[in-house]
Amino acid sequence: MSAYSTATTQWGTLTFGLVAGESGLSRVILPYEWQDPAHPAHRYPVDRQFLRPWLDQFDAYWANELVGWVGPLDFHGTAFQTKVWQALQDILPGSVQTYGEVARRLGNSRAVRAVASAIAHNPLPIIVPCHRVIGARSTLIGYQGGLNLKEKLLRHEGVHHINPTGHARFAF
Repeated sequence: MSAYSTATTQWGTLTFGLVAGESGLSRVILPYEWQDPAHPAHRYPVDRQFLRPWLDQFDAYWANELVGWVGPLDFHGTAFQTKVWQALQDILPGSVQTYGEVARRLGNSRAVRAVASAIAHNPLPIIVPCHRVIGARSTLIGYQGGLNLKEKLLRHEGVHHINPTGHARFAF
């Protein structure tokens, strides 16, 4: 069984979708995706009770009361993607790392583009905190939810030493 529900932020206008099955949370759907009525998640039944543990954690996150995400994650990717996603979970709230730093932590400082590609395919944004990865010189680049959302999330977590201009080429 898979189900979905929505979580609304303290900002009021942003709604995130959550998809989970028996093996755990499998997808966090960002606001721009969620607005598409053709998004595959809309095929699942709505089940707020099934997703209650995750919804409660999202509420705690927005209230700055979350210590750490608890619950099974059910993400699927290549071995390298999974390794990157696991490394992202070590970046604590209020801190950031560059794509190069993540690549070095994984043992290959030349794998910056591969790391960026794996991050771009993260199925669990916010929970697997890809928003905490920034460009060199503290620039905001590359976030599947858009640079405005990335900046909001970082500032919400207390990160203020970022260059919000980023690079227009990477503002997806």
